[in-house]
Amino acid sequence: MKAFLFCFAGLVSAAACAGPSDYVYTPNVEYGERELDFKFGSATPPGGDRLQQGSVAFGYGATEYWFTEVYLKYERDGNMGNHLDSVEFENKFQLTETGKYPVDLGFISEIEIPRQNGDTYEFRFGPLLQTEFGKLQLNGNLLFERQYRGNPDFDGGAPHVTEVGYQWQVKYRWLRAFEYGLQGFGEMGKWNSWDSRDLQNHRLGPAVFGKVGVGNHQAISYNAAWLIGASRAAPDNTFRMQVEYEF
Repeated sequence: MKAFLFCFAGLVSAAACAGPSDYVYTPNVEYGERELDFKFGSATPPGGDRLQQGSVAFGYGATEYWFTEVYLKYERDGNMGNHLDSVEFENKFQLTETGKYPVDLGFISEIEIPRQNGDTYEFRFGPLLQTEFGKLQLNGNLLFERQYRGNPDFDGGAPHVTEVGYQWQVKYRWLRAFEYGLQGFGEMGKWNSWDSRDLQNHRLGPAVFGKVGVGNHQAISYNAAWLIGASRAAPDNTFRMQVEYEF
């Protein structure tokens, strides 16, 4: 527990380039659960055009410890119309039994395949941690991301680097249909040589959560957050949301 709290505090205070539609991963898996997943996010980077991202996905709890999901990801940059940006495969592994230990542990791995030849492939992975204190739930994730060019000559042979980022979440489970808390996201640059503070991207803000049953073992869950830039390189405001239909 002390080790988890130390790591969690480090992630929050530390001030892979995440998109505005990214969400906070949790380590637990529901065996046999199927879901249709919709995500949306909108942000304006400093000195850039407004970026909107969205995705639709189908996921399945294939085993008691493995959840797999495939996404179609869409993007709108500035005045350009919506276009299919990439396909993403996500696999989450639950490494400890839920509630058996003070900290639940999981692992996430994702690969994003661009629609156009020559664009960037992305691979993301990292540990997922969760603990509870009464009605309070804490999550902290450390994520590593590496990008690969589909055309090695596109970027003049520039070396591939592994970048590091984080996610954290504090949630008060007030009612099943309505919970509230805070979320935070950040990217620090190369895993072994962080960017200067001005170049790091840190965002945090209030969030809401909930799950509503619709009968016959079906439910709709949601979460949304309004994130405020906490560093010079971050967007001033980011809105993100996720809605899932579970059956």
